[in-house]
Amino acid sequence: MSNVIEVKFVCERLTKFGFADKRHIRLYGEELALISNPVPDGDGFAVEAINRRSGTKKRVRIPLSLVHTLKRELAVQRRAAEQFAEKAAA
Repeated sequence: MSNVIEVKFVCERLTKFGFADKRHIRLYGEELALISNPVPDGDGFAVEAINRRSGTKKRVRIPLSLVHTLKRELAVQRRAAEQFAEKAAA
């Protein structure tokens, strides 16, 4: 269950950061038109994109440093919620 929550949280945050369908970004030195929202991909997340220069479709991995930062953010939020629940129960 927590893995599903983690995936949903990371996908939502990545979308807010601009990794979303119908957005244009520059990543890894390429101008990309995104055609999907973030999806889990192996250890990280990816988006489908079209290279604006060549017109080729590709799957682009989102930098793992960003994904790990979001996972740490979720862990901090969980710890804070647990501590609050413990204090409320006491």
